[in-house]
Amino acid sequence: MYSLGFDIGSSSIKVSILDVESGKILASDFYPKEEMAINSPHPGFAEQDPELWWSYSKRLLKKLLSESSINGSEIKSIGISYQMHGLVLVDKNQKVLRPSIIWCDSRAVEIGNAAFENLGEEYCLNHFLNSPGNFTASKLRWVKEHEPELFDKIDKIMLPGDFLAMKLTGEISTTVSGLSEGIFWDFTTNAISEKLLNYYDIPESKIPQVNSTFSNQGKILSSVAEELGISSHAIVSYRAGDQPNNAFSLNVLNAGEVAATAGTSGVVYGVIDKNNFDNYSRVNQFAHVNYLNDSIKLGVLLCINGTGILNSWIRKNFASGLSYSEMNESAKTIQIGSNGVVVLPFGNGAERVLKNKNIGSHILNLDFNHHSKAHVLRAAQEGIVFSFKYGIDIMKEMGLNINVIRAGKGNMFLSPIFRETLANITGASIELYETDGSIGAARGAAVGAGFYRSFEEAFTSLKKIEVIDPDPLTFVQTSEAYNKWLNALKSFL
Repeated sequence: MYSLGFDIGSSSIKVSILDVESGKILASDFYPKEEMAINSPHPGFAEQDPELWWSYSKRLLKKLLSESSINGSEIKSIGISYQMHGLVLVDKNQKVLRPSIIWCDSRAVEIGNAAFENLGEEYCLNHFLNSPGNFTASKLRWVKEHEPELFDKIDKIMLPGDFLAMKLTGEISTTVSGLSEGIFWDFTTNAISEKLLNYYDIPESKIPQVNSTFSNQGKILSSVAEELGISSHAIVSYRAGDQPNNAFSLNVLNAGEVAATAGTSGVVYGVIDKNNFDNYSRVNQFAHVNYLNDSIKLGVLLCINGTGILNSWIRKNFASGLSYSEMNESAKTIQIGSNGVVVLPFGNGAERVLKNKNIGSHILNLDFNHHSKAHVLRAAQEGIVFSFKYGIDIMKEMGLNINVIRAGKGNMFLSPIFRETLANITGASIELYETDGSIGAARGAAVGAGFYRSFEEAFTSLKKIEVIDPDPLTFVQTSEAYNKWLNALKSFL
């Protein structure tokens, strides 16, 4: 018996097929090989066609089944991970009304800021645990203001994962975790926020029914099962946003556990078991995948926009011709602290962790007589790690104790300097695993369908492949480097 996992990203679609009994991944791939286009009809806009996600998902699954010996009729559960905060709109015939306004679109910033002021900062933080910000609810209000005729045609609004579930099952629903990431959920009443809907003048009838994250969320349509070559008895039994799902894929489910990613942007995601918030909304709180009304599990999300994108920029402009592995080797020739060179990695837009300021990226203290390319390579990686440390300290103020950070071994976590610096400056051990979002979705689906009786059983086959412990011998040097970096940052705030 097999479980299928989809991961709907803004760059690509990934699909994995899990053998439930052995816990082994039988097939996994992504498409397209080049990044999907993000359309920007106006500055600050970012849109994608949801039907393209569906087309690519089908294409990739058919490819996996045709190139393997996997019997598609044995696929009995389906899980979905998806890019968070996107907005998909459909009419009564389930026809998409406009391109999806995706996570990195910033058109609704001022709408969210006005809501934060008019509803009251204290009210928003206590009830939503966040500012309404540029999240899904604010994007929907933008549609109402700027495309009123289209707004009137909306039957249901969805997040990207809800859309894929609709295409698979013909049913429209969402989850508490999804509603919380859109800032539709009131954590004090454990219900959809009437006050926010009234303020934005959004009829509650446009919000889909709410399902549990791990549950039977609809049987696959017979026509879709036939087209895809999978069991007509398969059910969608799990869906979650990419960051909660990444944490789930790393078995991060309990208070104090922490997951991290470091791709184009970087995320640290920790779990707490009480409603809490940062007074300045520098980190976000959403319902985790295992959130229940009587068992609070919140994900505290720190996002650093300038992570892998800085490393990529450095490679293109300072290290042309070098692979990332060769860049890492060059950086290793330089001592901790990069001989005074400081890199602030905030060159990918406004940073929530900096109270939504856009200070840009900076390379500081260069001495043309003493510094080389290798100094900049190391300082860039240290700057990314130090931005993580800056945000992690905010998370600690909220009561999150961080002793272990779990991550997939990919992207920036392939760099020894990145891993070791993160362990040394945070005092946390770094545990690396071979997993990803589509694999997590497949595991989640097997849990939701009841094929695994517990989370513990679901993760029996998840093995640590490497552990990086803090090195007390380098703590002082790393701390001194961080303090120099922090003082440089403060001069721009």
